[in-house]
Amino acid sequence: MSPKQPRVVAELGRPETPEETAARKAAASRRHRENQTFTNLIVAVVASLGVVLVMVLVVLRPDVQPREPVDVAAAAAAAQGTVDEPLLAPALPEGFAANAAELRTGADGIVTWYAGYVTPDQQFVSFTQAIDANPTWLVQAIDSAPQTGERVVGGRTWTEHDQRDAEDPGNFAYVLTTEHGASTVVIAGTAADDEIQTFAEAVSAELSAGE
Repeated sequence: MSPKQPRVVAELGRPETPEETAARKAAASRRHRENQTFTNLIVAVVASLGVVLVMVLVVLRPDVQPREPVDVAAAAAAAQGTVDEPLLAPALPEGFAANAAELRTGADGIVTWYAGYVTPDQQFVSFTQAIDANPTWLVQAIDSAPQTGERVVGGRTWTEHDQRDAEDPGNFAYVLTTEHGASTVVIAGTAADDEIQTFAEAVSAELSAGE
């Protein structure tokens, strides 16, 4: 029986030498180890992501409690001692929830009493009562909204600034302004006409009560 002949390598056109055979086997072994290491790395990453996902899905998150409405009347009573002009605290029907009420002093030194509300239709409406304000303050307070007419609410005449058709009027989509004694009052918001009417009636009633 004839001895086994060395394998002819196509790329070489001749049998491998013992050194070439050893080098080829070493290279193949190295590639196998590298592939195995990369595979193990992928498996480890996938396993880690799986653990994180399970933790996110399993951990119980506490329920976020709804924010308590702000008591505008109480806030007005607390702030009243710092100003002479009676501060507004309109009585609004159920569904109007105040989320802010604060006395502010601007860079111009003008003191304002502000309250913001969420309406029953989840829109925004607010009033700002400025004490001893001037025309410049008013223009800035209504973000230069142009006058579009007048509106009588609760027996009081308000100047109307309706820019709901503007591209991006923000919270000044609809504005009403009036003066009462030393106060300049601004109503602004995104609410529909019926909610604006209800809100303006409550503010007008509060102004009339102070006369």
